[in-house]
Amino acid sequence: MDEEKGILPTGEYYTPHMNRYREVYERSLREPEKFWSEQAQVLDWFRTWDRVLDDSNPPFYRWFVNGKLNVSYNCLDRHLKQHRRNKAAYIWVAENGEEKIVTYDGLYRRVNNFARALQDLGIRRGDRVVIYLPMILEAPVAMLACARIGAVFSFVFAGFGAQALADRIKDSEATMVITADGGFRNGKIVELKKTVDEALEMTSTVRTVVVVKRTGHEVNMEEGRDVWWHDVVKDGMNYVEPEWMDANDPLFILYTSGTTGKPKGALHGNGGYSVWVANTLRWAFDPQEDDRWWCAADIGWITGHSYIVFAPLILGLTSIMYEGSITYPAPDRLWEIVERYRVNILYTSPTAIRTLMRYGEKYPKMHDLSSLKTLGTVGEPINPAAWKWYYENIGGSRCPIIDTYWQTETGGFMISPQLGLGLVPLKPGSATFPMPGVDPVVVDESGRELPPEQKGYIIYRRPWPGMFLTLYRDPERFKKVYFERFPGNYFCGDYCVKDKDGYYWLLGRADEVLNVSGHRLGTIEVEDALISYKEVAEAAVFGRPDPVKGEVIVAFVVIKDEFAHDRDVVQRIRKRIREDLGPIYVPEEIHVVTKLPKTRSGKIMRRVVKAVALGQLPGDISTLEDSASVEEIKTAIEEFRRQAQSAS
Repeated sequence: MDEEKGILPTGEYYTPHMNRYREVYERSLREPEKFWSEQAQVLDWFRTWDRVLDDSNPPFYRWFVNGKLNVSYNCLDRHLKQHRRNKAAYIWVAENGEEKIVTYDGLYRRVNNFARALQDLGIRRGDRVVIYLPMILEAPVAMLACARIGAVFSFVFAGFGAQALADRIKDSEATMVITADGGFRNGKIVELKKTVDEALEMTSTVRTVVVVKRTGHEVNMEEGRDVWWHDVVKDGMNYVEPEWMDANDPLFILYTSGTTGKPKGALHGNGGYSVWVANTLRWAFDPQEDDRWWCAADIGWITGHSYIVFAPLILGLTSIMYEGSITYPAPDRLWEIVERYRVNILYTSPTAIRTLMRYGEKYPKMHDLSSLKTLGTVGEPINPAAWKWYYENIGGSRCPIIDTYWQTETGGFMISPQLGLGLVPLKPGSATFPMPGVDPVVVDESGRELPPEQKGYIIYRRPWPGMFLTLYRDPERFKKVYFERFPGNYFCGDYCVKDKDGYYWLLGRADEVLNVSGHRLGTIEVEDALISYKEVAEAAVFGRPDPVKGEVIVAFVVIKDEFAHDRDVVQRIRKRIREDLGPIYVPEEIHVVTKLPKTRSGKIMRRVVKAVALGQLPGDISTLEDSASVEEIKTAIEEFRRQAQSAS
């Protein structure tokens, strides 16, 4: 593999077409209104817009001004007029292996029936509805039913605890919560209704709770407030006329994690967002009519909103939707689903890939993965070692990896290889080039553009259709957080390097920086080095305050199974880091654990690792996949201190 020149799978279909990409990209910047007017034809509009972009009141940009549409209609109704009526919209797989297939016609019926139930329960256009559901079919049904009647939904990830849920209910002033009695995770019941009951003790706006019966275990049902989904949804077909929504009417509020300060409610609209997610999926992955698309994320995050629900349904695709953990009941669950359903495009996180790497190559080798033709990654930069493993062991060294960079606030992909516009040579670890209409630049602290190969902040110089409208009920914070740091530009808070070939390399959050003896080091640089070693499956790095050096590096690593009993592994890792990066990068402490704290969507919770290791309160850990990981970190630190005391 030539990482400097880039690589491509062989075959005519994947021949690079850099000129084609550049032609489309340059036209999108040269003639933005004409370009986006053409791209908006991916949707059916009830009324065409008067103006493509209103930029008279920055940063409150408005796209497709006075255009009228309905997202539910675009996801469902229009497909029934053609061959997709009986096409599978979702193939849903339960954690226990049970499956359900729902067609576009079946999904249309479910959405209409639930939209009528919402109306019967008093929900009207503009009302806020919180959705707190596991990965079950009722989740997209609820989202689309809200969109159909013009209610604004706020999906809260089903791993969040009562306080986090209450905060989001209060901020959105929701009058309804849609939940389930529980969900299944790693073979156990997650008690969602119980969490809702606890959250509602801290709030006052909710009048109705709709409960899906998923697990069947006994739950509290408060008379006059709580109703069962199956009781309020009528039999038969109950058609609900889709509301004519303005392109800039709100579609949903999605709160960022809020690890520091109050959660930020990103407000996305109906028009620009829908145009953006549909086109970015088409450009990046080039899905075909008969492809089976699997975005292996949770529906509660922006990845699930954009690329499990809205974009695939707008494009009329068949999506796989999986309820449970990727390692339950065995570490081959992901590959078993790929084989069973002949998945063509797999889109998952680098953390998930590294988790599965830990178990070695034997599990993917147990399954026929030949149906795969394209792979994708999302959520964080992918280190070259994980990229290589994914490419060789899962893609058989023939599937391109679409490494997508974006955020909750951007709505969809911002920088990514683009199979639909002609695949450029790939460089493992680089997200390659910006999407059409995206105008990034790498700058220093003063906002001056940096030359190639220098690390700086990535900012965006012009608006794009998928950007969020504002922060819900907090426009001043919207301006301050995203637009004041570099006036006139959108600041996403990430470090980046643009290489001499124009490729973008995202380096993680700008606030994830270590200050060791006056040297500013990115945590991701150390983590990438650790993960590149054959012994290491996963790593989390943070800075521990030190009176002499300012900070010293502390690392927690998960060792691959075949090296689990190797007593010299830590010493070898130290030696390699010293040789590869230099002595300043060598961690003061390296702790070996069997698991790291992760959310149920697969992201390592570095703030939790740091807080626990420093003896601080880790905050809300109800989002964790396995709370035992916290205890393991505590035990590792205590053992380290005991040994240090004995040595002294």
